[in-house]
Amino acid sequence: MVAASASPTASPGSPTRPGDAVTRARYRRILRFAARALVQTWWFELFLPRVGLTRLAERSRPKRMRRIARRFHALAVDLGGLMIKVGQFMSSRLDVLPPEITTELQGLQDEVPPVDFALIRSAAEAELGMPLDRAYASFDPVPLAAASLGQAHRATLTADHAADAGFTEVVVKVQRPGIDAIVEVDLAALRRIAQWLRRIRIVSQRVDMPALVEEFAVTSLEEIDYRHEAANAERFREEFAQNPRVAVPEVAWERSTRKVLTLADVTAIKITDAAGLRAAGIDPAEVAAVFASVMFDQFFGFGYFHADPHPGNVFVTPRPAGASPDAPAWRLTFIDFGMMGEISPGTREALRRVLVAVAARDGKALVAGIGEVGALLPSADVRELERAMTQLFARFGGMGFAELRHVDPREFRDFGEEFGELARALPFQLPENFLLVVRAASLTSGVCTSIDPDFNVWDAVEPYALRLLNEERGGIMREAAQRAMSMADVTMRLPRRLDDLITHLQDGNLDFDSRRLERRMSRLERLGRRAVSGIVFAGLLVGGVLLRPDDETFGTVLMALSVLPLGHVLLAGFFDGGRR
Repeated sequence: MVAASASPTASPGSPTRPGDAVTRARYRRILRFAARALVQTWWFELFLPRVGLTRLAERSRPKRMRRIARRFHALAVDLGGLMIKVGQFMSSRLDVLPPEITTELQGLQDEVPPVDFALIRSAAEAELGMPLDRAYASFDPVPLAAASLGQAHRATLTADHAADAGFTEVVVKVQRPGIDAIVEVDLAALRRIAQWLRRIRIVSQRVDMPALVEEFAVTSLEEIDYRHEAANAERFREEFAQNPRVAVPEVAWERSTRKVLTLADVTAIKITDAAGLRAAGIDPAEVAAVFASVMFDQFFGFGYFHADPHPGNVFVTPRPAGASPDAPAWRLTFIDFGMMGEISPGTREALRRVLVAVAARDGKALVAGIGEVGALLPSADVRELERAMTQLFARFGGMGFAELRHVDPREFRDFGEEFGELARALPFQLPENFLLVVRAASLTSGVCTSIDPDFNVWDAVEPYALRLLNEERGGIMREAAQRAMSMADVTMRLPRRLDDLITHLQDGNLDFDSRRLERRMSRLERLGRRAVSGIVFAGLLVGGVLLRPDDETFGTVLMALSVLPLGHVLLAGFFDGGRR
């Protein structure tokens, strides 16, 4: 399925150093917030509708959602650590979560408070084993960016290291002091919340929350080891080596350790800075389309993807002065490779089928693909779900998020009434080890919509799906041609073998059992008939393939007719097997 690029272990348990008052207070604050939010959600979304007060719940929902999001925003900024990661994930879900939540949490991308430079200096010098003024020619005490787990500062390499690395200007990431303990406390709190959610049937039916938290724990523990991030950056660069639209900062290995990471400075225009893009002569809509395509390549092509592509981790870099005119006018520069995901070949093929089905508006194929991914409950009514998806495509297919906002609410209500029971049951589940895919896909969707409010995911999906479909067709045709040539080879050698057999019989040089010979001759006759059908199949198929580019109709007819002799070959073989 899907896995993080490394797998450090993490065991569940209570927060680290249980006697530490600060640690216990942090742990309790996270649990109190979660408990209060769960109780409010149960009261307004489950209890009130059951007693006939649905309108009251709906009327108060926007204000209530905004209030919960505002409280979480304050909690995350105050606590930092993994709470920032959780908030960043929710802020990107513009396509799913209400704007009352996403708007309140968007600031978490940029509002993480910095750590005092004296603490950063001390941590960096302890890790590097030397004073900063020896490790770097210069080091800016003002942070370039403050993230949930570390802090970035601009610096310059010393002359000798710059000569080795091939660049001088760098960005140095230094982990926040004490982040190991903070992550452990946060994971302990999230594990407890997962146990609460596990007891709620509507949640447990669709996702194993404890397993989900453990997957999050693996990626979080990986993030606080910068050696993994450096290796991930190198691998990511290799994957996109042939794509001039994608850039990755180089690593200064001599100044990189587990808690300090030194990278070439690639700071440019933030991907969601639409005004900055336009000022540089770059069309934000084009950036959104290219970004979606690059992420598709990672999901469906390489199977190795950036799992944290939030706006702070992707820049748009204009073509530098003096660059080749053949180079693209701009490129996407990814940073922060601490959280990476990997998709197994089987899951990747299932996801490709889902994408092709979506592009083709094929509800039945979409449900089949979702089932192969493992995202359907075992009890799901597949036939009803296929009908619902077909109707969904017919009514709303091709619309972007911006267009959906302007659809008459009565259309959604009519759809809900027609498929009300199915909609309430929602037979979907989050497959095991699928958190990173969901996170990256959600962030991709949110970023594209932020860059271009009119972004239509169909426009991005269809050309990519068509390319995948052409690749699959090419593979099928190659396989069919190889089989046809193999059968033709057998057919060509068959007459010589029959002639040799007859010669031996005429010379009296062959001892045999007549009954066995009759059975063998009968099988040879049947094989001969199948061989003729095989030759006809190969001729029609290859002829159709060759003629189709010049005469599409005639070529298609020949390819279609090749099914008849192929059917004889396969069915005759089946019945022959039954007579043995």
